[in-house]
Amino acid sequence: MQTGRITAVLGPTNTGKTHYAIERLLAHRTGVIGLPLRLLAREVYDRIVAQRGPSVVALITGEERIVPDRTQYWVATTEAMPTGIGADFLAIDEIQLCGDPERGHVFTDRLLNARGLHETLFLGSETMRGAIAALVPKAQFAKRERFSELTYAGSKKISRMKPRSAIVGFSVENTYAMAELIRRQKGGCAVVMGALSPRTRNAQVEMYQNGDVDYLVATDAIGMGLNLDIDHVAFSATAKFDGRRMRALFPYELAQIAGRAGRHTTDGTFGVTGEARALDPEIVDAIENHRFAPLQRLQWRNSRLEFGTLGRLIASLEARPEGEWLTKGREADDLRALKQLGDDPETRDRITSPKDVQLLWDVCRIPDFRSISEAEHATLLTRIFGFLHSGRGVPSDWLARQIERIDRTGGDIDTLSRRLAFIRTWTYVAQRKGWVDDESHWREATRAVEDRLSDALHSALTQRFVDRRTSVLLRRLKQKETLVAEVNDKGEVTVEGEFAGRLEGFRFRQDETGSPDEAKMLARAAYEALAPEFNLRADRFYNAPDTEMDFTEQGGLMWGTTAVGKLVKGGDVMRPTVQAFVDEEAGSDVAEKVTRRLQHFIDRKVAALFEPLLAMSRDEALTGLARGFAFRLVEALGIVPREQVASDVKELDQEARGALRKHGVRFGQYTIFMPVLLKPAPTRLRLVLASLWDGRDEFPESPPPGLVTIPNIEGFEPEAYRLSGYRPAGARAIRIDMLERLADLLRAQDSRGGFEGNPDMLSITGMTLEQFADLMGGLGYKAEKGERAKVKPAALEKAEEAASAEAVSEEQAVEAKAETGGGEAAPETHPEAEAAAEAGGDLIAPADVPSDELEVFYTFTWAPRPRANNRPPRREGGKSDAPRGDRKGGRPQGKSFDKKGGKKGGKPEQARNFEARPPKKDKPIDPDSPFAVLAALKDKK
Repeated sequence: MQTGRITAVLGPTNTGKTHYAIERLLAHRTGVIGLPLRLLAREVYDRIVAQRGPSVVALITGEERIVPDRTQYWVATTEAMPTGIGADFLAIDEIQLCGDPERGHVFTDRLLNARGLHETLFLGSETMRGAIAALVPKAQFAKRERFSELTYAGSKKISRMKPRSAIVGFSVENTYAMAELIRRQKGGCAVVMGALSPRTRNAQVEMYQNGDVDYLVATDAIGMGLNLDIDHVAFSATAKFDGRRMRALFPYELAQIAGRAGRHTTDGTFGVTGEARALDPEIVDAIENHRFAPLQRLQWRNSRLEFGTLGRLIASLEARPEGEWLTKGREADDLRALKQLGDDPETRDRITSPKDVQLLWDVCRIPDFRSISEAEHATLLTRIFGFLHSGRGVPSDWLARQIERIDRTGGDIDTLSRRLAFIRTWTYVAQRKGWVDDESHWREATRAVEDRLSDALHSALTQRFVDRRTSVLLRRLKQKETLVAEVNDKGEVTVEGEFAGRLEGFRFRQDETGSPDEAKMLARAAYEALAPEFNLRADRFYNAPDTEMDFTEQGGLMWGTTAVGKLVKGGDVMRPTVQAFVDEEAGSDVAEKVTRRLQHFIDRKVAALFEPLLAMSRDEALTGLARGFAFRLVEALGIVPREQVASDVKELDQEARGALRKHGVRFGQYTIFMPVLLKPAPTRLRLVLASLWDGRDEFPESPPPGLVTIPNIEGFEPEAYRLSGYRPAGARAIRIDMLERLADLLRAQDSRGGFEGNPDMLSITGMTLEQFADLMGGLGYKAEKGERAKVKPAALEKAEEAASAEAVSEEQAVEAKAETGGGEAAPETHPEAEAAAEAGGDLIAPADVPSDELEVFYTFTWAPRPRANNRPPRREGGKSDAPRGDRKGGRPQGKSFDKKGGKKGGKPEQARNFEARPPKKDKPIDPDSPFAVLAALKDKK
């Protein structure tokens, strides 16, 4: 292979190495340059485009791909650079990264294998001279001296830091702390971190370069070739976490960062600040004179991969190097991901050819930008591999949903930074050829999201760490009486180009200001701009479909993700009224229009979700006792414990019961209810309506759908369980429809002589035998625990058949039992049933197994607690737990409860603040903590 001249240009920072490489690149017809950071690649790309135009310059990084048809010059990150295109010139910057534990193997591979046809340049530190001489014998060396002097200035406090200084930290927390301190003492600073997008980084750097701020707070990202006007570099720490452990920085690493002080011929200084210890004299001397120990080992990983089988690929990746200069690097993220996916049976079954192995490796090389966990990353890679293996690529609708979830510019700095990290994954996927349909569309879409998030992050960083707006606005206030205000399509209000607040629904949320005079002027200018916007929004809202609106579990009313009102107690439990959130400045017409639309929405929502209940209340065919009972059921919102209306149920004849059953009413042994109203949507609304009617300050939240049982928290109001469709029994509360199914099975048992739980009972409750015993205790049964030798499965099957053959009809038996005082029927007992084990147990005959193979079983007998009458139980203070239909005046008298189960202090308006409470549609909930109030109570205890 023709390689041409190979030159290693070595020297410290500020020697013009990168500038020289760009000159040599442009001296050739074609060329490639590999750079260590995406930020630096974008900077070099912009410089070359400024000289040769965008039509001949390509930019390739993991998340960005700009390749014109007539490309002559390729600018790329070292990992993404094309090496087999036969360019006349090739350069690798920061070649000393061959020794980096994480990325070193990539730079080593480029050192050994990447060449230009006519010229090759390796740019970096003098520490690489020995390694390059040994591994690239034909290489020539050119040493470059630093243009300016670099001097140690010792330790300085932040308050005494001179302008045009950079303070360097090695963690996000440390960086933010330093930036906050500088904002308070110096008026503000710019922030530069490696995790920032090029757009955000450039905006922050521009703010520093043009003099808006005189200080820069950065991570070691500024050490890799970013050219800034810095006079002094101060280290706030001299140790960092390298991905595996905390370690002190090597002298050459400190020098790489300190060398950013002093640009071109301007001398610079470096030192420490904050809690960082003064540097040792030996380290200071090494940095000032650019003398460091040479690299003895370069990280290496085999680049000649075998894709015959997954095992051969892993073996080739784990091959050991030959020679004294190369050492096998630590296991990289892509190799760990490959092994993890290879251990997945479903993924392994899909790999049937070398092409599949190659595809899997390409997928595993997707960087873990999100850094959530290895398991989460592996799950994502498995999903993407499945899409690609099918031959159809990543589905457009699925990809659109992933991007849509990220495309939100609200939130703090950390939230925006996380979203930027997340969008980088999909930007990377969109850059891979053949992975998505319409690659250009998705590249533009992901870039647009990244740009929006980048701008939002820049604004958030500036707002938090720069006091620029206050100074700008106060200057403008002195110059003119009126300010120019605007509102954009996102509701962001600006005054004289500075962010003044946000229009949330129909309320203007003014940003914090530095003085009352400024706040007054901002508000006046903002409301002048918002006057037409209020009317336009009101028209849009009035014509919006109901699908764009929702209510929260605390009674808030939402338009998309914006709170626009709240529910208020009305004249009837099922007829709440609304209170709209509209600023007075918007005018009465806007307020009336918003209120009317919200009322239409909630009225239709109640009518749709409680249609069976409303239909029963309007049925004129119901007369007498049936009509009265229907009224009580409506007041109780479709669920009434039977023990509280036992006398009323007794008085209903079969004709009355039949009329009620036609409306879906079920007369259960424990509860009278409408099964259709136990669905998640009616349950969620029932809790809100009941809490409004009861005047609660904070409402209980509905359990996650599908749970048969939920925790029964001691001291928590039983009313919340009833409204949620559950009945407390022991340590758990069971859903009332499943409780009735269990009651049907229990009636077939000999409850006086004793019976054992069978698999059907345990299956209904979803419990273990011990949990089921506790539940039965809560229902009035006594449980006796015993042990015995296991029984053959045949015995269990015979017992089950015998038990099911004696099942009685459902509802008539329920009513018969309930009306005779709750006693259990005593059907004919079956020895086989009594010998059956609990659900799921393997039963073996005693004669077939050793005597020490025992199983646990429980025998249940009916042992109800004595009751003086059928009145509902009384709570503390003598207040009844009966549904509102059983209370005097039809109003609840129970104490209100908050999320901790106690009395709620403060005003209702304070407690029910809906400004930041979007509807909880997709919020993940722990199945064992179905109520937010229950979880909060646990925390308190």
